[in-house]
Amino acid sequence: MLRRTWWVTCLGLALCSGAQAQDKFPSKTVTLVVPQTAGGANDAIARVLAQKLSEQWGQPVVVENRPGAGGNVGTASVAKAKNDGYTLLVNADSAQVINPFLYQRTGFDPVKDFDPVAPLAKAGYVLVANPALPANTVAELIALAKSKSDPLAIASAGNGTLNHLIGEMLQKATGIQLQHIPYKGAAMAATDVVGGQVPLSVQSMPSSIAFIRSGKLKVLGVVNEKRLAALPDVPTIGETVKGFGATPWYGMFAPAGTPKHILAQIQDEVAKALDAKETQDKLATLGCEPFKGSAEQLAIIVRDDLQRWSRIVKDSGARVD
Repeated sequence: MLRRTWWVTCLGLALCSGAQAQDKFPSKTVTLVVPQTAGGANDAIARVLAQKLSEQWGQPVVVENRPGAGGNVGTASVAKAKNDGYTLLVNADSAQVINPFLYQRTGFDPVKDFDPVAPLAKAGYVLVANPALPANTVAELIALAKSKSDPLAIASAGNGTLNHLIGEMLQKATGIQLQHIPYKGAAMAATDVVGGQVPLSVQSMPSSIAFIRSGKLKVLGVVNEKRLAALPDVPTIGETVKGFGATPWYGMFAPAGTPKHILAQIQDEVAKALDAKETQDKLATLGCEPFKGSAEQLAIIVRDDLQRWSRIVKDSGARVD
């Protein structure tokens, strides 16, 4: 009888120990997949978050850039990843809710293949130009473009990126013609505008703020619906072109079927990281701001933006196939 009691006690302790080990998350390196190149807004936001999460968890949190096809390559890779919480997607709204309407095949379903974790941040986007361009405002750009026989060139981070689509929206809203020049990443596009190879680009604040502050790029207008705290004197494009505007967001997603208790732990830690003044200060220096919310809120944002962007893409006529 005593031996049986000892055995039952040992079995119970073993089961409890196993359950505790299973509940401990993370117990190894967590990878944040960014489906865009280094130097852009999504990459910068992910790196700020990775540093804070690593401090909180006591485990390495690494950012892995997997660019390609406007974000489809990296996004699809996470959709197929093991759903254990150790591979997470930090995605821009462009890849998550715009690409499904730009590409015939993306390799993922934006809703079925992912469990929303939390929104992370909003970023400022700006229409920038080489200082030599003889236009200093959106109105002057429109007049300049209409006076030319050949279209002005506009650089983007690549076909199907948000930079590209905003340029398409600008053409449709103003009636001007622009020649799209796709690059392999926002940083490369910004560098060539600085160098004068291309006169225009739509850029996120993280990819252009250093050039703006140094005077190597000038801002013609803010893409967002509201003026940016980092550029309070710069008008939005919508102040000149009625109805124009978009405020890009960035969010975290996990492969569908990730255990709910792991999702809950990640959600709690992300909220804690976004509440930290250090995180907020770092995002502010990038021209971004925290976008704190729940998984349910992110799911609603994705659903609503899929409907919104389907109309915008259809109206713009943009396709990347």
